[in-house]
Amino acid sequence: MLYYLFRFLDQFGIPGAHVWSYISFRSLMALVLSLIISAWFGEKFIKYLRRKQIAETQRDASIDPFGLQKVGVPSMGGVIIIVAILVPVLLLGRMRNIYIILMIVTTVWLGLLGGLDDYIKIFRHNKEGLRGKFKIVGQVGLGLIVGLVLYFSPDAVMRENVAIEKQQTEELVVKHRSQETKSLKTTIPFVKGHNLDYSRLMSFCGKYKTAAGWVLFVVMTILVVTAVSNGANLNDGMDGMCAGNSAIIGVALGILAYVSSHIEYAAYLNIMYIPGSQELVVFMCAFVGALIGFLWYNAYPAQIFMGDTGSLTIGGIIAVGAIIIHKELMLPILCGIFFVESLSVMMQVWYYKMGKRRGVKQRIFKRAPIHDTFRTEDRQLDADCRYLWRGPKSVVHESKITIRFWIVTIILAALTIITLKVR
Repeated sequence: MLYYLFRFLDQFGIPGAHVWSYISFRSLMALVLSLIISAWFGEKFIKYLRRKQIAETQRDASIDPFGLQKVGVPSMGGVIIIVAILVPVLLLGRMRNIYIILMIVTTVWLGLLGGLDDYIKIFRHNKEGLRGKFKIVGQVGLGLIVGLVLYFSPDAVMRENVAIEKQQTEELVVKHRSQETKSLKTTIPFVKGHNLDYSRLMSFCGKYKTAAGWVLFVVMTILVVTAVSNGANLNDGMDGMCAGNSAIIGVALGILAYVSSHIEYAAYLNIMYIPGSQELVVFMCAFVGALIGFLWYNAYPAQIFMGDTGSLTIGGIIAVGAIIIHKELMLPILCGIFFVESLSVMMQVWYYKMGKRRGVKQRIFKRAPIHDTFRTEDRQLDADCRYLWRGPKSVVHESKITIRFWIVTIILAALTIITLKVR
């Protein structure tokens, strides 16, 4: 809203009004404002939850070998993150931008879905929360909306990057097509052949390959939204873990959104140019600021947990942001921590069920997701169960595990950006 106000005032020569048209100024303002809101509102919200005795009483405290009691810590801290994102974006973003609208819808949609799960856990005292099938329906519904909007919206366009080799110097010069078009192409990491075309994968459909390509794109959108939001949810098991990892991922996505919206940087990196995606930088700065402010209270020992209200929303924001800038195939690298957490759970469940058919109690890890394995002592294990891997031998403090996971995510984020030039 402030963007439109100051653009109007700029017509009358009001000093300083023109700076609101700069994406760098609005992005930094969003970062600072979201950080302040999350820090200020966070304190008020925690006091309110404690006064009302709204806390997740079902949390397992026995897993911490260092004796930190976590039962009774307020939950639903994702509300802090959502408020700290939406307020700066509504004030500083361009509300007519289709990408900003999609990100706001994603934030509210998954915030409500996660909030319903937390409500059932806290107020209904049901530790299972919202049934998994209903979560999946909500995630699939959001993925369907995002995919169809990107298909039908005339504003969701791009200009393809084309590499032309100079015969005299054998140098590659990247140019972008002059026309803005709808496209089914996405960036592939490590591949010099630039982009993957979904319609090309569906070439066996003949003259219907473009329509089939869009169907494949919508299905891919659904899979990415579901996978990343669930991955973030599984990663939210230690104080500061998910918030810190997601803030790092948000910085990387903000950088990718900025270079995708700048035609010269897009040509230098040989990636597609996406007009209007610069507004995602404002959103991602608000996202990062909100998470850093939330860490003030969520760092070890946590004063509040984000709950599914926060973790599902965070994962959805990351997924939809990557899809909008056609970088969804880079998420397995960028969100490598989320991927490993999800994989560890799937492997654990599969191995346990495989043994159950044979009447054998067996597991791969001490606990799943994988981060819980590093803080589990042997005395906490089931004596009747056979473990494929009993490492590590000594337990690691929760705060050290969290920081080490942050370091891994920083490396993965850097690697994700480097892949654009490694090609």
